[in-house]
Amino acid sequence: DGENFGAMLKDAMSAVNQAARASDAQAQSVATGKANMVDVVTAVAESEVAVETLVAVRDRVIAAYEEIMRMPI
Repeated sequence: DGENFGAMLKDAMSAVNQAARASDAQAQSVATGKANMVDVVTAVAESEVAVETLVAVRDRVIAAYEEIMRMPI
């Protein structure tokens, strides 16, 4: 269902955005001396994994679209 797929993409984008914000907040906290470096590294790693997953999904969607476009009618 297109509506469910759109909602899934919206949720994925929201999760990536949230991970990036958490990473930024941790980096700012460590700059002011209020956070542990391990927490910052963990937040950055989580953000990186979220972005890599989103890029992989995007690549698969594009590949599927290209495959559909190559199908004979």
